[in-house]
Amino acid sequence: MDCLLFRHGIACDREDWRGNDRDRPLTDKGMLRTRQSSKGVVTLGLIPTHILSSPLARAQETAKIVKSVLPSTPPLRICHELNPEVAPRALISLLNTLPSDAIVLCVGHEPHLSAVAGILLTGKPCTGLSLKKAGACLLHFEGSVRPARGRLEWWLTASQLRALA
Repeated sequence: MDCLLFRHGIACDREDWRGNDRDRPLTDKGMLRTRQSSKGVVTLGLIPTHILSSPLARAQETAKIVKSVLPSTPPLRICHELNPEVAPRALISLLNTLPSDAIVLCVGHEPHLSAVAGILLTGKPCTGLSLKKAGACLLHFEGSVRPARGRLEWWLTASQLRALA
């Protein structure tokens, strides 16, 4: 399995947003940069077979933008396991329900995604790992998805992904 962890794009500032944080949307700049980062992912030859998103608005918007640039479009699945308040191991359990040959795009938040990556790479959350907005990393698994069994293929910022597009 290949697991692509993709952080949502630039969202409205918390201080400026008057509504519920769950509904905080991407900015125009966030939408543009997310689209450009998504094109970089496609340039790398990654075409997800599954798209999973956090239920928060900014992650769903990001997932829809990524989906719009893909040559084939698997359905978007909203997953509680990508909510930033849910334990990272819940996402690992969810990944194990998917086919072992899947290419899974998980759109979510920090520090949740880097905690998931740390656990999958080393068996525990790692300080120093951080995905920038509209940045992504690719983890590969032989067999089941388990802590300390992931192999890091790449970890790229949004600007690095945009440079590939």
